[in-house]
Amino acid sequence: MPFKTFSSCLLPLSIEDSESQNGFHKIWTLLLILLICVPLLYILWSGIQGGTSSRRDAEILQEFRARMEKLKNTYQSQDPRLWRKARVSLEKRLNSSHEHLEPAILLLTAGQEAEKALRCLSNEIANAFASSQNATTISIDGVDKAVLDSDIVKLEVDTELSSGFSEGKKVAVVHRFESLPAGSTLIFYKYCDHENAAFKDVALVLTVLLDEQSLRKSLTFREVEEKVRDFLWAKFTSSDVPSSYNGMDTDKLSGLWSRISHLVLPVWPEKGLPLEGCT
Repeated sequence: MPFKTFSSCLLPLSIEDSESQNGFHKIWTLLLILLICVPLLYILWSGIQGGTSSRRDAEILQEFRARMEKLKNTYQSQDPRLWRKARVSLEKRLNSSHEHLEPAILLLTAGQEAEKALRCLSNEIANAFASSQNATTISIDGVDKAVLDSDIVKLEVDTELSSGFSEGKKVAVVHRFESLPAGSTLIFYKYCDHENAAFKDVALVLTVLLDEQSLRKSLTFREVEEKVRDFLWAKFTSSDVPSSYNGMDTDKLSGLWSRISHLVLPVWPEKGLPLEGCT
């Protein structure tokens, strides 16, 4: 009789142990399934996202190239190398799958006779870059700020660039860079640095209007670059420019020049441009 009682007590315990083991195995099976499925789902999702991103990049690139080709047909007096170099530089910023280490910097320059073409073409190139990404441009005119205090202009330019890029604008055009107060141009250290630029997936288009009436088309691009450098040196480091921490000197200008002279492109006069505005 005692033996029968002992056996009847063991039976429920055996059943409970079996159910516990079954539950344990189910949990581990579920965990194993999750460990296999979650990475697979992530890879699948990444592939879908990557494919979408690649298609979007291709559409943007196609739109940009179409716009640049249209400009090339409109501005037929320009050197073919201008289009090739500008396009290559800007297209690098249109690929979202690649990390951008620095912004694209274009410096367009011209003699007095091509002032209209310089302004219009810089606007048009900037608009092509921005519009292809459904974005807009930031526009800054150095002439409008020429007589203002250097520190005030520096703050204004910083605010315009920072707020514009933060809001999703993709390119800034700085017309008549040479007319900005010398010390104020040091703010471009922040936006044109090779490694630590504040915004790296954007472009800046700077224009410099030289004092001379025209640029000879026989000049090499290197010689044009040297002309712009010498012109800015004379403009920004003359004796009447105050030398201070916030002012300009040759060392600071050397550092600035190394940041903004990635690509210096000459602009020639164009016939048929409208008297007001740009094409």
